This record gives sequence, C-alpha cells and structure tokens, in this order.
Amino acid sequence: MANSPTGESMTSRIVRIISAFDDTHQSMPVAVLARRADLPLSTAHRIVKDLMGHGFLQREPDGGIRLGLRLWELANRSSAALGLKQIAMPFMEDIQAVVRQHTQLSVLRQDEVLFIERLSSHGSVLNHAKVAGRLPVHVSSSGMVMMAHSPRHVQEAYLQRRDLDAAGEKSLRAAWARMRLEGSASLPGAVVADTTGIAVPVFGAGSTAVAAIGVVVPTGAEDIPATVPALMTAARGISRGLGVRTEAAGPHHRT
Repeated sequence: MANSPTGESMTSRIVRIISAFDDTHQSMPVAVLARRADLPLSTAHRIVKDLMGHGFLQREPDGGIRLGLRLWELANRSSAALGLKQIAMPFMEDIQAVVRQHTQLSVLRQDEVLFIERLSSHGSVLNHAKVAGRLPVHVSSSGMVMMAHSPRHVQEAYLQRRDLDAAGEKSLRAAWARMRLEGSASLPGAVVADTTGIAVPVFGAGSTAVAAIGVVVPTGAEDIPATVPALMTAARGISRGLGVRTEAAGPHHRT
C-alpha cells in the first residue's frame, strides 16, 4: 500500500533502510543512513525509531545505527539458506580438511553470487567472498558454474542485462558449454591475483543448479584432477540431502 507522496510503500522504504548496511557501512549516523537509502532525513528518523522499537535496528554507544539482533534471530530461526547450510556443513568440513584453504557454499541471486557459508584455515590465501556477501557472477567460479547449469531463459536474461558485444557473448556461451560438459568451473585470478576458484553445482529438482560448493586455493596448487571429483562427491551428497534422487544428484566427473 502506497503511503508516501512518491507513491512508495512503507515496506519499500524499510527495505531500503535495511539494505543500506554492508561490510563497509556496518554502523552509521541516521543522516548517512538516510542518504544511502535515498530518503528524507525526517522519514529516515521516523522509520529508524520504529525499527529500533522492534529490535530490527539498534543504536551504538557512539550514536551510530546498526542492524539489530532481532533480524539475525529471525533469519536463523527458519530460512532456506539455513536448511541448505545444515545439510552441506558435513560435506564442507570434509573438503576443508583436505584443501585447508577456503571452502564455500553459495546460491545464485540474479547477477550476483550470495555466499551463505565459508570455512577457512589459518594462513589461507586472501578471499573476498564473505558469508552474506556477494560477488558478480562473471568473476566467481561458483557463479559461473551455477549459471552454466541454469535454465536457458535464466541465461538469456542474464546476457541481456550484461549487454555484451557479440564476441563477449560468444565467449561466455562457450565457457558455459564447457562447464556443463565438465561439470565444474575453474577461474584463476578472477577476483584475487594468484588464487583460483574451483566450483561445482549442487542440483535440485529438475537437474538445475540450486547452489554451488567450491574452494579458493593458491594458483599453481589447484590439483584439479583430485579437487573436482571430491567437490562432485560432496555436491551429490548435498543434493541427496535436499531430497534429490541418487541418479539425478549430479554432477558427475567427465574426463
């Protein structure tokens, strides 16, 4: 229901307030929050006060506003990501015990990859993927392998939004075709130089990717012949945990 001069609903304005927080803006004055949410200061003050009353926002000792524990509580009480994470965790721990770098679980959200869990070891390589953080699809092995195993209409919509030239689109389609054939993606140096991301899809019903499990390791130490089959075994286990029949719980290793 629209209840503002611009016709924007209260729900939309609340979402803009909450979405204004990120890794670099975890706490901020109301004035900064209003500017980031593109709202009048008086409106931001009113919404912030109301959200604080419900525990969705909280005030820091220095006066800054940050997300409240109530949001974390509700998100962890029941969510699709929580169920997926619980199923995947034993398999991720097995992979991490071997690679001892970074093992991560992610899902696709349009043009971005949302990371819902990450295991890391002390002294492991730099990794920009953070839990609840996002990366563009085209720089992430997890994003690319999920897009490669997504329905055709999802791929076409993504290509339209990217607005690539003919050569760029052809290159991307060829990469997806190779990833579908191999059942995995490997991207060296796409996000951080001297690191390589390797990922495989986790299939849901309909043999489409609902998630990806991957690792980030030093370039030159990938050991892809061993890493990819291990990731595929983990992905099949997660798929079975999601209720997918064993014969459909790909991917399967192809030489």
